[in-house]
Amino acid sequence: MTMNKKVIQDMATPELPLIVIVGPTASGKSATAMRIAEEFHGEIICADSRTIYKGMDVGTAKPSEADRALVPHWGLDLVEPGETFTAADFKYFAQQKIAEIRARGHVPMLVGGTGLYVDGVIFDYEFVDSDPELRQKLEALSPEELKEYCVINNITLPENHQNRRYVIREIERKNVSGKRLSEPVANTIIVGIATERDELRARIAARGEQLFESGMVEEATLLGEKYGWDSEAMTGNIYRLTKRYLDGEFDENELKVRFVISDWQLAKRQMTWLKRNPFIHWEPLDEAYMYIKKQLNAR
Repeated sequence: MTMNKKVIQDMATPELPLIVIVGPTASGKSATAMRIAEEFHGEIICADSRTIYKGMDVGTAKPSEADRALVPHWGLDLVEPGETFTAADFKYFAQQKIAEIRARGHVPMLVGGTGLYVDGVIFDYEFVDSDPELRQKLEALSPEELKEYCVINNITLPENHQNRRYVIREIERKNVSGKRLSEPVANTIIVGIATERDELRARIAARGEQLFESGMVEEATLLGEKYGWDSEAMTGNIYRLTKRYLDGEFDENELKVRFVISDWQLAKRQMTWLKRNPFIHWEPLDEAYMYIKKQLNAR
């Protein structure tokens, strides 16, 4: 996927700022983005490596139909589970949408917790061309075989190296040529949602209850039957755990407990990534909205 030079130039020297809202899972960034978008005519680009998949609605906590009716959302339902979609693909998709949103006179908003997706856009990563044959080979490998591949190719294993998705993503990061901006693209406001440890765990637990009430198990069952439980898209925390629950390894209460633990571990990995970016302005949830509003009103 390529973009013409004018589109890239329009994105790099805009009049309307790019608002970037990041934070760990369940931190409240989506709700903050909705408030800003409604007030300042914003359109949201979801930077999430799970919500790109069609049919995976409950388990990925996609924005509700009501929210999407109020504010345009982009980056959802881009591919079928099992189809390849790389960080480079997301970068080009997001750049195109940012240019289109600005052309409409609206404020582009990049919102999500997938660090590589966000950084690829705001630092304009230069990705090398993807290798379909290598990708196919990686997807066919077991977690142990992927680990061996990383050792051989001097690739640092991610913390959750038993999850194929995270290992493949780490290998994918090697496809960054090393060329990137030293600072974010011009006219970008980057805000991180700072959440206290206990509060974040409580929010994760509450979201877990909501997922189950919304039909998480039923959705996972249908997806598993349609795409297979070994599909790359089905390796996400909740789907993997639901398969074990359906196999009788533990009951529903244990499933909920394990989900909270798994999502908490995900949140910690996300924060580890985000903390590397010195350009993120961190604000508590209640204050993030006011900070962004003040920045926009000052322009």
